[in-house]
Amino acid sequence: MSIKLLLLDFDGTLADTRRANTLAYISALAEEGYALDERTYEEKYFGMRCPEFLADIGFESAEDIARIRNRKIELYPSYFDTVRLNRPLWDFVCDFRRNGGRAWVVSTGHAANVRNAMRYLGIDGGFDGIMTGDGTERPKPSPDCFLKVMETEGVTPAETLIFEDSETGLEAARRSGAPFIRIKL
Repeated sequence: MSIKLLLLDFDGTLADTRRANTLAYISALAEEGYALDERTYEEKYFGMRCPEFLADIGFESAEDIARIRNRKIELYPSYFDTVRLNRPLWDFVCDFRRNGGRAWVVSTGHAANVRNAMRYLGIDGGFDGIMTGDGTERPKPSPDCFLKVMETEGVTPAETLIFEDSETGLEAARRSGAPFIRIKL
């Protein structure tokens, strides 16, 4: 059986967005009077869904979380000069699609953040679809996001190859039953 579908995480896999995400959260939280340093965010919270991250640091009301999340989304593009495309992986995706394969971005990130960064990098038209954290009830490490795209594309896990970087994403890939490759940027 051959691979027909590529599923790629965005943050930390297809693009190095770590610093842009970190700085946008630090700025949004500073406006709320909360001090967070880059190292703490990167070591403890990077890759975590926004509501869980904000709840962990003490913001639990839906109103607070929505306000901070929206402000982070507004601030994120101002740090795009720190975002870097994983060029070898991007070239592989382009070759795969030219040869008839399908490719989706599957990210726990907010749709607006992912789409804005993809536009900045000039890759927004390079995929057959995008599944973000907004599109599934159970986030990674649940395999639901991967399985939903496989079902949409009419392929099996054996016909799918997943690219991931985080432990949470890798666990979701394992649970999906598809082969996967760990990316380290």
